[in-house]
Amino acid sequence: MTTEWVNPLRDPEDRRMPRIAGPSGMVLFGVTGDLARKKVMPAIYDLANRGLLPPGFSLVGYARRDWADQDFAQIVHDSVRAHARTEFREEVWRQLSEGLRFVQGDFSDDAAFDKLRRTIEELDEARGTGGNHAFYLSIPPKFFGDVIGQLKEHGLADPAAGSWRRVVVEKPFGHDLASARELNAVIDNVFPPESVFRIDHYLGKETVQNILAMRFANNLFEPIWNANYVDHVQITMAEDIGIGGRAGYYDGIGAARDVIQNHLIQLMALVAMEEPVSFDAESLRIEKQKILSSVVLPRRLDLNTARGQYAAGWAGGEKVDGYLDEEDISNTSTTETFAAIRIDVETRRWAGVPFYLRTGKRLGRRVTEVAVVFKRAPHLPFTETSTEDLSNNVVVFRIQPDEGITMRFGSKVPGTAMEIRDVNMDFAYGGSFTEASPEAYERLILDVLLGDPPLFPQQKEVELSWKILDPILEHWAKQDASGKSGVEQYESGQWGPESAHAMLARDGRVWRRP
Repeated sequence: MTTEWVNPLRDPEDRRMPRIAGPSGMVLFGVTGDLARKKVMPAIYDLANRGLLPPGFSLVGYARRDWADQDFAQIVHDSVRAHARTEFREEVWRQLSEGLRFVQGDFSDDAAFDKLRRTIEELDEARGTGGNHAFYLSIPPKFFGDVIGQLKEHGLADPAAGSWRRVVVEKPFGHDLASARELNAVIDNVFPPESVFRIDHYLGKETVQNILAMRFANNLFEPIWNANYVDHVQITMAEDIGIGGRAGYYDGIGAARDVIQNHLIQLMALVAMEEPVSFDAESLRIEKQKILSSVVLPRRLDLNTARGQYAAGWAGGEKVDGYLDEEDISNTSTTETFAAIRIDVETRRWAGVPFYLRTGKRLGRRVTEVAVVFKRAPHLPFTETSTEDLSNNVVVFRIQPDEGITMRFGSKVPGTAMEIRDVNMDFAYGGSFTEASPEAYERLILDVLLGDPPLFPQQKEVELSWKILDPILEHWAKQDASGKSGVEQYESGQWGPESAHAMLARDGRVWRRP
């Protein structure tokens, strides 16, 4: 059941009109965390500021802090002031703040969950939320079972007739296939699949959705989007920062679990999938699942994967420590801060086209991009000296921070001689549209309230992603157990370990310099 409010004056064929959530509220567990303060709370304000939330929207915070409602309201206010995308408007804040409530308790506190149930009932009466509530678990996965169990025990997961209850969970969705299945069993025991929203915030980015728009709205690209013309695909998510204060979370998780299993494999699926029959959730999932089911790993994982840890070096103009020197990190840790893998998609469209995925911390700059690298022209009617500076054509989807698309192709240099060099043609979101792109969490939170699931991976996709990554993680674990760890040090500010460059060099290719 969706809760989109329908404007009676709206032409049903006019999809340019904004989607507006109907009567609803949200309960936010983990309100003291960075994600809640920097992303979720500001996104809720931005939605209200854009007129996309109902006037009576409510937000209930749940945490162990000894706060009153006004203390929680101050936290939300400060988070909005510091991190909201849109301008702060007093009238919007005043209306939103009237629906803010706080419940103190830990995850085993029966009395607190009883109070939460009463608070929701009072909001239904006072704010007209209609029994429609989403429970956002911005907490470590180890606590999911406790919270889900309490929601069931106290009747919070059961909607009244004509209303809905939904649960939102953040990655990681387990740490391997077995744990992902266990986690899903806990959630499935309480919420039906259509009421479970697994957030991968990358799928909410405008530039990620533009991959599908560019492919399927233009006849310019789709005819050459195959192994006849594409040489290989590179997907990169690079960060210039270290782990910061996240040692407790990051050590033992690593770059592959943190980024490749979800973000990069999802991007790969969007690049490789066939055209869906429509853009509803089920059709998109069917095509993505086909691709994920078709992924094959190379036989020699030692030659087609790479991992490393950042060492001391220079980043952002200052000297920085290496991973093993970070606070609370053991000097014997083998957790990777850089990971690169090659995968192949065994379909007619992609047979023989390798997909290279890499991610890392303390790299040369912060950038996420998808680069589709095309084969060289089969015949060049020019002299070798005319084209010696010419490289492969490339289409690059710039996901962040400089959102847009770049195409690289050859063009004649002005002059009397026939000399051809690479040139770039750029499309930038900021220069082409007057409206700034909304944050990913704005789109995803609105979709949760509308019950619109196309951008949320279902359990089947999660399991298929783990089936791709698990053999690689097992291979690395065997290396570590044998005393021949493949974790290689790389200097901070550079572009990863030598083993990653050697991985592509063996295929006669090189990594792009974003």
